[in-house]
Amino acid sequence: MSTLLSAHAVGYENAFGTLFHNINFSLKKGDRIGLLGDNGTGKSTLLKILSGELAPGQGSVTPASSCLLARIEQHLPTEIAHATLLDAVIARQPGCERWRAEALLDSLGFTAAQQQQTAATLSGGQHMRLLLARALIIQPDLLLLDEPSNHLDLPMLLWLENFLNGWNGSFVLVSHDSTLLDRVTNCSWILRDRSLQLFRLPCSAARLALAEQDQADAQRHQAEQREIERVEKSAKRLAIWGRTYDNEGLSRKAQQMDKRVSWLKEAQTTLTEGSLWQLQLRGEALDADRVLALPEMRVYPAADAPALFSLPALQVKSGDRVAIVGQNGSGKSSLLRQLWQAYQRADSGLFHPRAHVGYYDQSLQQLDDALTLHEALLPFASLSDEQCKMALIAAGFPYLRHRQQVASLSGGERARLLFVGLTLARYSLLLLDEPTNHLDMVGKEELAQALNQYEGAVLLVSHDRSLIASCCNRFWLIAQQQLSEWHNPDEATARLSQVEQPLMARPTSAPSIVPGGDEDALFDALCELENKLAEDVSRKAKHQKPALQQAWRAEIARLKALLQL
Repeated sequence: MSTLLSAHAVGYENAFGTLFHNINFSLKKGDRIGLLGDNGTGKSTLLKILSGELAPGQGSVTPASSCLLARIEQHLPTEIAHATLLDAVIARQPGCERWRAEALLDSLGFTAAQQQQTAATLSGGQHMRLLLARALIIQPDLLLLDEPSNHLDLPMLLWLENFLNGWNGSFVLVSHDSTLLDRVTNCSWILRDRSLQLFRLPCSAARLALAEQDQADAQRHQAEQREIERVEKSAKRLAIWGRTYDNEGLSRKAQQMDKRVSWLKEAQTTLTEGSLWQLQLRGEALDADRVLALPEMRVYPAADAPALFSLPALQVKSGDRVAIVGQNGSGKSSLLRQLWQAYQRADSGLFHPRAHVGYYDQSLQQLDDALTLHEALLPFASLSDEQCKMALIAAGFPYLRHRQQVASLSGGERARLLFVGLTLARYSLLLLDEPTNHLDMVGKEELAQALNQYEGAVLLVSHDRSLIASCCNRFWLIAQQQLSEWHNPDEATARLSQVEQPLMARPTSAPSIVPGGDEDALFDALCELENKLAEDVSRKAKHQKPALQQAWRAEIARLKALLQL
């Protein structure tokens, strides 16, 4: 395989210290890499260094002369916010023929009318597709994707998954979505302890291999520590004998053994620093047949707005962990917000009289920016200074930061602080609105474990398929302005995909679709798709991609119709 990009001894430091150092790798054609790591380890920084937008502090990155790469940012660049979608794509490739940009946007699900909208009016999922179009217009060999799955609903996550599976080039994908990474990558890079671990495995298998490596390192470290302690004792004993008997030979031997101890300590296996905190949720179960009783009702985004959807009569009891799924804008967050407002009125009749309800707002506005970390916990529970200090230290906030203002925290740190408050309060019902938006992969796994052990009831709004499948036992789907209950997450996801079928059915490979007037280009596109389809069908069944095959067949039929074949 030809090398697209290589790095030698790359390092980078910011104002808070070293992010990573002495990173070495070669990225080859065909590599589909998932870049993993906890929040703050430097994943986005590394992508910027690979793209050439940021110079490394040490070392060098060398792209192959034939490698064309494009980075897909987390956020919409300010310079295109007020441009139309069509102009934003053309601006990425000056001199680009207008029809190519139109065809590309059409293949990514944008109608002719939407292509004339300004970029600032788009949803999060549409932003991602626009940034993807801006990258694809230059026909790159290597895509660098920085958390493209953030804030996407399930239909858009499935679309992104299908696109990446159909992409012919190489990519580096930063994501905390283990399901997405497992389905689209064949390599994993894990940023940890200021270094990069490389595995020729997809996400879950790579993390398992790293855990096994950590276990082996711990055993080796223990054996080395035992040897160090044995030699230290021997050196100490010889030193005592040398002084007692005035024996220079014994004293010299003791000095030699001390030098060996120093060498053994320097060569001792290094252990991982591990995670700074462990997410916990402590609650209480109500001895009652229900914590929440919902009548037939409608959900509104605001008091003077039309209803988003209606729901049948439903009950929630302690031990229920209800996943609420649906596309963006369907009303999931509005449902939780409406319930929270009803609870605060105290006379709604929806909640059990002894129900103690907590709310995780995805915007994290429950935490007052003007308060210190210490003060921010006090509204949740009556705590002594010592209890508050210990709770913050256990959550990874050192004592020196306890008088720091909430306004200075990152999104991930604010989420961590809010979870500390929620567990201190011991609620009987939690309303969690997109709690994974600011959590890294370890945080998500800890949240799943915490929810499984939580004694109260939970209503969870999330697009994270792994989290929903691992911790929820009830599934509410909002689709076509109705809420319905489903038996498992796969059924709910399948139903949601059917609702979004017009978008999902579009071709998801890097398109070479052109207007009907260019017959040669149409033939090239047809041959390309037929080759892809034949190649995929020839694989073993478990490696085939049925969704892509369906999309390719639909596009082949359309091209044949245009060519009158």
